[in-house]
Amino acid sequence: MSDIPATFAPDGPLARAIPGFTPRTQQTEMAERVAQAIADRSVLVVEAGTGTGKTYAYLVPALLSGAKVIVSTGTKTLQDQLYGRDLPTVRGALGVPVSIALLKGRANYLCHYHLERSLQEGRFGSREDASHLQAIARWAKVTSTGDKAQCSEVPEESGAWSHATSTRDNCLGQDCPNAKECFVTAARREAMEADVVVVNHHLFFADLMLRDEGVAELLPACNAVVFDEAHQLAETASLFFGESVSTSQMLELARDTRAEALVGAKDFKQLPESAERMVKAVRDLRLVFREENVRLSAAQIDERPAFAPALATVLEALNELAGLLETQAARSEGLEKCWQRALDLIARVERWQAGEKAGEQSDRVRWAEVYTQALALNATPLSVADIFRRQMEDNPRAWIFTSATLSVGNDFGHYCGELGLHNAETAQWGSPFAYEQQALLYAPENMPEPSAPTYAEAVARAAWPLIKACRGGVFVLCTSLRAMKRIHELIEDKLSAWDPERPLLMQGQATRSELLDRHRAAGNAVLVASQSFWEGVDVRGDALQLVIIDKLPFAPPDDPVLSARIEHLKRQGRNAFSEYQLPHAVISMKQGAGRLIRDESDHGVLMVCDPRLVEKHYGKVIWRSLPPMRRTRSADVAVQFLESLAG
Repeated sequence: MSDIPATFAPDGPLARAIPGFTPRTQQTEMAERVAQAIADRSVLVVEAGTGTGKTYAYLVPALLSGAKVIVSTGTKTLQDQLYGRDLPTVRGALGVPVSIALLKGRANYLCHYHLERSLQEGRFGSREDASHLQAIARWAKVTSTGDKAQCSEVPEESGAWSHATSTRDNCLGQDCPNAKECFVTAARREAMEADVVVVNHHLFFADLMLRDEGVAELLPACNAVVFDEAHQLAETASLFFGESVSTSQMLELARDTRAEALVGAKDFKQLPESAERMVKAVRDLRLVFREENVRLSAAQIDERPAFAPALATVLEALNELAGLLETQAARSEGLEKCWQRALDLIARVERWQAGEKAGEQSDRVRWAEVYTQALALNATPLSVADIFRRQMEDNPRAWIFTSATLSVGNDFGHYCGELGLHNAETAQWGSPFAYEQQALLYAPENMPEPSAPTYAEAVARAAWPLIKACRGGVFVLCTSLRAMKRIHELIEDKLSAWDPERPLLMQGQATRSELLDRHRAAGNAVLVASQSFWEGVDVRGDALQLVIIDKLPFAPPDDPVLSARIEHLKRQGRNAFSEYQLPHAVISMKQGAGRLIRDESDHGVLMVCDPRLVEKHYGKVIWRSLPPMRRTRSADVAVQFLESLAG
């Protein structure tokens, strides 16, 4: 504890080792609280505003504590940044002999066995996948980690990776002929031996609930868990504390069955034929739904008369395949594993059909998510608080939760309630940025109600004078894909006439990282985006001077999980809007607004088009939760502010 102030001092080890390091009181105070929580093995919830330096504020005490620590981040990108940049920097500055390790989900690591099987089978979705798989095969001969993020020739989102990696379902474990060279096993062994292990939230919860040999194996030995970007935890936990079964898993089973039969049961033609019949049944089930990228409640699904017979046909095909696999299972480890997977899929479909699992129907909501080419049937808990609290009680240690956006006003009640953190200590430090000088919040006058059919047109019309005045980069953050596409279309019309050379980008035209690289490189690009750009995006300097938000980010009330949770709260006599919907909107809004000012030298305008921010009583709750920027309703004032930045 006594080392903390000296470490962050103007002449301390961080200042000596890190160019541009600036001591901040908030950072030092947060580090002291984190150090105390690790020493006491207590629960600490910390909100640290943008620019506080919260990453160093938890890494320094973690590395000085001598404890074994798991750090969980919101995304794999942040995970790589922590492991590749921040941890080595802090460790080098402190000069401590701390070993670090990176642990990702198994689908991120090359699997020698499945790569070899896929090359033998030679069936791919496209020529590009076939070409990518050959590139992966070349990379497999030289990689030391097997982490697909390090394979520069093949994009991480390439379909070829599903042919060259394993899943929990199809991993052969110790029975695998390539077990000795397994990259997943090597990563887990390194994590077990390391002092600090970096994971991500999805891996943490997936592994914990499935009791896989990763996080679940690490927890008993660790002294502290730090969750960065902790505002995402409740949503991530709900994904894994429930249960899901998807058509993708069934198609993967069919693919793996064909590959295993090709090697271990060439003489048994019924097996690949049965796999093909299951593929047809599964695709027919997906075709029951004409929609794409929608969520449907159980009641909405029941309205489709073709759904129940199609699901029954899938079950019939699964049972047939399982029966045939059982007769061949003794011939290879792969066929044995496929048989077990078929039985598991049957059980999950039947549980979803029955609408309950172990008598827990009342606290779960059944729903489906329809993707472009897949369908997932889900059973999600209405609340994760009790389940998460039990996990913490089963693993007593320091639990630290930190983010720039956890509170509503100065109240952590909503966040702690969602995760069952009833006895947690809380702390809050504001941003060190001079928001009153650096930024302006503009709420335009005379905007229609957000439900108006011409609302997107009104947003584009109000935003256009500011886009014209802005010489730097622009983000237009929308609350729906439909609004995003329409606003992009309207801005494109205006920009093509005014400044056709100015880059106009839209989410979906390329990967998020590609779009961000192009946006930064251009310096004056306009990016129209939806949910995936509201958080975890860091664009500094003139490349982002204007952030426009179309509506207050209330989740759509027809979302099946949200509507079920609202009904659940109402049955308890509680106010679902003030206790659930509004706090979620506040935290989302803080995330979106946080894209604008990322550095002491940043300047810009945050434009919130939604009139409810000013006109509704709950809008004031959101208004007060935003950074203390100067406020205006005048377009002229906002335009003048942007024009002043050009100078």
